[in-house]
Amino acid sequence: MSEIATERMRKVKSILVTQEAPADANSPYLKLAEKFNLKIDFRPFIQVEPVPVKEFRKQKIDILNHTAIIFTSRNAVDHFFHICQELKVEMPPEMKYFCISEQTSNYLQKYIVIRKRKIFTGLKTAQDLLEILKKHKNEKYLFPCSDIRKNDIPDFLKDGGYHYTEAIIYHTVAADLSDLKEVFYDILAFFSPSGINSLFVNFPEFKQNNTRIAVFGPTTAKAVRDAGLILDIEAPLPNAPSMTGALELYIKKANGIK
Repeated sequence: MSEIATERMRKVKSILVTQEAPADANSPYLKLAEKFNLKIDFRPFIQVEPVPVKEFRKQKIDILNHTAIIFTSRNAVDHFFHICQELKVEMPPEMKYFCISEQTSNYLQKYIVIRKRKIFTGLKTAQDLLEILKKHKNEKYLFPCSDIRKNDIPDFLKDGGYHYTEAIIYHTVAADLSDLKEVFYDILAFFSPSGINSLFVNFPEFKQNNTRIAVFGPTTAKAVRDAGLILDIEAPLPNAPSMTGALELYIKKANGIK
């Protein structure tokens, strides 16, 4: 371990997770807090704003000219059906839905009656979903998304010669974090480059000092390094596939727990 890494291996008492608090009473974060007697708070660093219908119309997208819709989040589901409602567009029963996870596909039931033969669900990641899309090359896909999104799905569709349209239906913006100005945590946990951007939008003079930074995913790790910050905890790793797993490994070392 380098001198810098050793110097930064300080006891952890508090963590700020830059996401919504989990609704699940069995959340691994709550178990982590209990196990190591930690203060873990949750605060989304980004928020989403719907694209107004007037702005959506400028994209000149005919929703019903597609045979399948790709959803990668509940936000996408909410904002897509809000646009449909505003435009008075009803989904035909033969429309197919490709969802990134079971959580997303279950959430669809808020808006439509699920027909099992019309819904296709990945395990959790975009890669899982891409494997399913490979078996359905003849669909006309609509991909509702944010103005800030990962490239994996559109790149796959473009490179594979799929018929698809990208529809920007919501904007991802920095949340107002001004009330956190004088609040300090031992660890900040980030899940997207947008979260890092929000940190500096809110606190342009942010100094990391002894605050450890944890990230999930390579794009977020790159954003941390590009911002000139020290990356202390990274997931997923073979021995820590989740953020909570990576945090636990670090806390054990930092707090001297065997």
